[in-house]
Amino acid sequence: MKIAGTMRQLHAWRRRVGIRRLSPFEMFAAVLLVALSIFMLLPIVYIINHAFKPYQELFIYPPNIFVREPSLQNFAELLATTKGTAVPVSRYLFNSIIVTGMAVFLITMTSAMCAYAISKHKFPGHKLVFATILLTLVFVPETVEIPKYLIISKLHIFDTYWGHVLPLVAVPTGVFLMKQFIDQLPDELLDSARLDGAKELRLFISIVIPMLMPAVATIAIIAFDSAWKDASTSTFYMQDETMKTFPFYVETLTSGMANSVARQGAAAAAALLLFLPNLIMFLVFQSKVIATMAHSGIK
Repeated sequence: MKIAGTMRQLHAWRRRVGIRRLSPFEMFAAVLLVALSIFMLLPIVYIINHAFKPYQELFIYPPNIFVREPSLQNFAELLATTKGTAVPVSRYLFNSIIVTGMAVFLITMTSAMCAYAISKHKFPGHKLVFATILLTLVFVPETVEIPKYLIISKLHIFDTYWGHVLPLVAVPTGVFLMKQFIDQLPDELLDSARLDGAKELRLFISIVIPMLMPAVATIAIIAFDSAWKDASTSTFYMQDETMKTFPFYVETLTSGMANSVARQGAAAAAALLLFLPNLIMFLVFQSKVIATMAHSGIK
């Protein structure tokens, strides 16, 4: 009798809060999605555990996903690899932080300003300009490396932070997403602000940017990811070792080694340091990303 009364109370609570019984198909779909989510989390779990594995677990066969005896020796080895050199690993990290911060700001602002001009200022040829920007999506990065190098050379910005940042500023995806958002802003709102005496810069900062925050967060994630893990600018434009970034240093950790075992622990720790900031950025702004996809026409 107590069990029957409890079940009646449970059914009454479900009706009150609006929870209904799932159909067999919905139950199957929910179980399948949970299983797929767990499967997709495995690489994240693996890379986190891999960074804390001692050497005897790094090369065990078959490999283990979970670490058995967690250790910080990989991180100590990562710090010790530059102990006898003129450039410490902290310098590479510092350069990456500065370059990434500059790149995120410039990419988001450049994309927003370009999208605003194309969307709300119908200058002659604005459709052609937008089509040309979208056309650049079909080019692989290698096709523009020589023009980029020539531009950096003419500007004389080798071995500077600008040499890191400027090759990353043009992001066609950012312009596209921003334009899709700005297209939805009513022209009457901007016209009324102009009648009140607002200039274009004031319109852009006070009205357009606040309305674009979901798109800004999405582009910031894309910009952060591309700048944080990019090693090409250090390879092509930086001769001074003190101006190179952390991803370039990670690529050199195991290159030129006499065997495949040396520095693998340091490489595992470095891979985690490269991965964690991207994961944190996405978790913080994931709701903004979903809002951007819903308003950009991408289904």
